[in-house]
Amino acid sequence: MNVKQKGLSARHLTMMALGTVIGGSFFLGSSVAINAAGPSVLIAYAVGGMMVYFILYALSEMTVANADAGSFRSFAGEAFGRGTGFVVGWVYWTGMVLAMSSEATAVSILIRQWLPDLSLPLMGSIIIVAVTLLNLLGARSLSRLESGLAAVKLLAVLSFIVLALLLIAGILTGRAPVGAGALKNEAFMPGGFAGFAGSMLIVMFTYAGFEIIGLAASEADTPKETVPRAIRNTVLSLVGLYIAAVAMLTVLVPTASLNPSVSPFVAALNARGFGWAGTALNIVLITAIISTMLAAMFGLGRMMRSLTDEGMAPRWLKDKTDVPYRGIIVSGLAMLAALGVGLLFPSVYLFLVSSGGFAILFTYAVIMATHIRFRSKNGCPPDGKCQLWGFPYTSVIVLILLVLAIAGMPFVQGQGSGLIAGIILVVLFSIAYALTRLFGKRESELYYSKLRTRYSAEMSRELSVLPRQVKNNIYPGETGGSMRDDGKGREENDDGERYE
Repeated sequence: MNVKQKGLSARHLTMMALGTVIGGSFFLGSSVAINAAGPSVLIAYAVGGMMVYFILYALSEMTVANADAGSFRSFAGEAFGRGTGFVVGWVYWTGMVLAMSSEATAVSILIRQWLPDLSLPLMGSIIIVAVTLLNLLGARSLSRLESGLAAVKLLAVLSFIVLALLLIAGILTGRAPVGAGALKNEAFMPGGFAGFAGSMLIVMFTYAGFEIIGLAASEADTPKETVPRAIRNTVLSLVGLYIAAVAMLTVLVPTASLNPSVSPFVAALNARGFGWAGTALNIVLITAIISTMLAAMFGLGRMMRSLTDEGMAPRWLKDKTDVPYRGIIVSGLAMLAALGVGLLFPSVYLFLVSSGGFAILFTYAVIMATHIRFRSKNGCPPDGKCQLWGFPYTSVIVLILLVLAIAGMPFVQGQGSGLIAGIILVVLFSIAYALTRLFGKRESELYYSKLRTRYSAEMSRELSVLPRQVKNNIYPGETGGSMRDDGKGREENDDGERYE
């Protein structure tokens, strides 16, 4: 007998969201955004945080009304039809599988700094298998592990902020105050508006992953209270930490010196004489990426369960347990397959994996479009509060910004192929849905055709007997009973009376 696990608390959801969001894209990828925008990147992080606020609270309002395991996919299906839900679910699942397989490769490369003879395919496979097996333990056990890993990342960011403040103020013994540091010689927007706009896309990627709260809501204690609280904690923690950390970076190191091959945190501390920072941050970065993979796999398993429950995935993937074991295992196998594609066809893999960014922005745009339809149709959620102020203007503005971010992908180095790959995925899954509908319709028509043929034959037999029954004043249900063949081409009733 399956015993349902105790639900997730607001703290569990918050730590899981932070575990997904604060990953390699922040510790390493943020250097691209800072280099492109200069100090104006702080505005980009503030605007990105504002967008996260609106997207999360839009998701919260819909989740309060219905804490479905499919979250934004199910909501999109209700608002725009099953086809939209099908495409959104599969694009998100595919994009995340590809993105997480690349994260496994990144961890392997980082570990290789200490073990140069390590086989990348072997290490990447071990990481994916470990992440898959840990997810099979269930939401409660995973949330404890995620809380520990997220705490390591939060402690690392907070430690950096504190150390940077001590350096700036000159409190550390034997060191002159940094003061305004690199900011004294920096242009506020060295790359112009184009550089700022390009940084926005990278900034949104560093915030990506918070939608895990919606996917985990079905396993939360009292979602109507838990989800809004978790979202509030997540937004405040993320935006506050990101802006504070990036502000310290712009003071400690010239933004033009940053490059994507070195973490900006390592570069900043190395520039100030902290040589041990590279090793310490390397460990944190590995922890951050594995934490992100664990939380992403949690969401992928729940997304697969939602697709299967609504007949949008193979029936053999259906699970009757609290933990979607089959969905998790299939997601893990898909990551291993993607890892293999990367080893055999690197150029194809890079093209495909860049679609992960598109999948994230596409999902957020769908969330906002769905919320606009949801509020227009239903008003505030049942027994809930309208948490998103400024509706519908704020929702429309965020939706437009997301569409512009997607359209601007070709203007950011390495992201043009992501837009192309993403559009291809949307088209392919749209065709797949059309084919499933066509096949399902034909199957349904065949089924009903067989039913009509069977009922017609039965009715024909009944009608052929009816005249003889009427002639002899014998009707089903009366004394004469029902008619049957006596085996000699004659009919007889229950009393044994025969009729030619």
